[in-house]
Amino acid sequence: MNISSRASAYLAAYDEQLRARPMPGRTAERIGPLLRIVSNGHGQGFLTYRDLGGLTGAELDAFIARQRDFFTRVGREVEWKYHGYDLPADLPERLVAAGFEPQERETVFVGEAGELAGANAAPAGVRLREVAGRDDLERIRELEETVWDADHGWLPGMLERDLAGPGDPCAVVIAEAGGQVVCAAWARFHEGTDFASLWGGSTLKEWRGRGIYRAMVSYRAELAVARGFPLVQVDASDASRPILARLGLEAITTTTPYVWVPPTL
Repeated sequence: MNISSRASAYLAAYDEQLRARPMPGRTAERIGPLLRIVSNGHGQGFLTYRDLGGLTGAELDAFIARQRDFFTRVGREVEWKYHGYDLPADLPERLVAAGFEPQERETVFVGEAGELAGANAAPAGVRLREVAGRDDLERIRELEETVWDADHGWLPGMLERDLAGPGDPCAVVIAEAGGQVVCAAWARFHEGTDFASLWGGSTLKEWRGRGIYRAMVSYRAELAVARGFPLVQVDASDASRPILARLGLEAITTTTPYVWVPPTL
C-alpha cells in the first residue's frame, strides 16, 4: 500500500502507541515479542505485537504453535491480529498451516478529530445521543441482531463493562428516529495516547445512504476533541472504507484477523 507522508506519520504513531497495548478488563502476558491477551471470563483472546523480533522459519512455526496450544488448553478462541506490513512476508501462510483461519481483511484509517468534529450533521428526523443505561444497550443488541442476523447476546454486557471501566474510557452512541434505534456505534479513548478508536456503526438497511454513519463519525470525533484526543482510528470494512476516505481519513495499512477455534468449542 502506497501512502502519503501524512499517513506515514499516522502509521508511526499507530505503531508506537496502539500496537501491543494491553486491553482494558483483560489479562495480558508478555510472551517474547508478543502480547497474549486473555479475557477475564469468557470471550475471545488476542495475540498482538509491534513486530516479531526477527522470528522466521521453524522457530516462528514453533512459536505460533505454542500460542495455538495455549488457547486450546484454556478452551478459548483466539485472534492473531496480522497487519499488512508485518514480517516475515510468509507469516499468513504459516498461520494458516498452524490452523488459523483468515477473516475479512479491513483497512486501518486515521484522521484528525478536529477536522471531523461537527463536519456532518444527522439527517432530519434523526437524533444522536450517548446511551443512558442498560435499556439502550439492549436496544443496540436488537439492532445488531437485525442487521447481522446473528446472536449478539454478549454485546450489552461487554459495552456495560467498557462504560463502567476500569481502563480506557468508552462512549456508546445511538441514532434514533421515531423512537427506533437505527444505528449504533462506540468509541474508546486510549489513555496515554493520541488516539480514540471508533467501533460499530451498524445501520438498519432502510436507513442507509442518508448520512447517518458520517454523522456518527463526526459526533464521536467531537467527543474525542472534548476529551483531548487529537486522532481517531478505525478498522474499516469494505463498506465503510469509501465513506471514511471521503471524510478525509487516511488509509495507513490493512489488518486481517487470523482466528484459531479449539476443536472442543
